[in-house]
Amino acid sequence: MKKVLVAYYSQTGNTEKIAQAIYDALQCEKAIKAIDENCDSMGYELIFCGFPVQAHSVPSKVRPFLKELTKDQKVAFFTTHGSLRGGNFARQALEDAFGMAPQTKVIGTFGCRGKVQPKLIDKLAKQLEHEAWVDEAHSAHEHPTDADLHDAAVFTTEMTKKAQI
Repeated sequence: MKKVLVAYYSQTGNTEKIAQAIYDALQCEKAIKAIDENCDSMGYELIFCGFPVQAHSVPSKVRPFLKELTKDQKVAFFTTHGSLRGGNFARQALEDAFGMAPQTKVIGTFGCRGKVQPKLIDKLAKQLEHEAWVDEAHSAHEHPTDADLHDAAVFTTEMTKKAQI
């Protein structure tokens, strides 16, 4: 029987909410685990791997997990971020994730806005190069929304069909 793992790293709860929506939408043998709690990917054919975008990249706690994935595993990445959906910052983080797991077959990606910690927004607002991002981050304060969670469930269905799970 094919097994699916939803592995995620979350600091503020945004990514965890999306991970739970993905897990709930799965109709197969499944597990959900936090990456920063000794998450082992062995024995899973499809892995949904989620993380918050940090400094336009993959958080340091996620990197070792990505490097341990094997060539026999299919991966669907999901991210949460304060920027607009489909923006450059989120795309850049996904490209970094692809580079850290080149041995896997990436079958899809999903990005979702998420509330950003006010302290971080205040800190970056003082730096001119982050002005545009700060404006976007302020508008993400209600995310993930019910619509975002629904989109994550739709993404899950699409990825399981693509992976033939």
